[in-house]
Amino acid sequence: MRMILAVAAVLYSASAFAQTEKPPMVGDKPLVQVKPKGTKEAAANPAAAAKGKPQSIAVRLQACLEIDDGTKDRLNCYDAVIPPAPKPKPAKAKGYADCRFFKEEDERLACFNGFAESIPKLPKN
Repeated sequence: MRMILAVAAVLYSASAFAQTEKPPMVGDKPLVQVKPKGTKEAAANPAAAAKGKPQSIAVRLQACLEIDDGTKDRLNCYDAVIPPAPKPKPAKAKGYADCRFFKEEDERLACFNGFAESIPKLPKN
């Protein structure tokens, strides 16, 4: 009889521990780690995460053209796609990536505008 009571007590206490809200731990980490889908991508680029595909740099640069020209917002959009890395005397830009080297905001904006407008319109699929 004592054996049955001991087994019942162990099973009852084990089921009570299984009902806690904390996940089982191994050291200081949960035993099972589940990451929600797309969290890193959604934080980096919400538009791409919504479509389910990452967007190319060309598509993101063309999206910046929808913002009014000559505004700080458009330059901020370009800078988000290609972060600036100003140089004291940058060479003439041969591609859109070279625009980040211009120190003056007006020059950098004009450079990005020129290259973004020359990119063939790509489908947004």
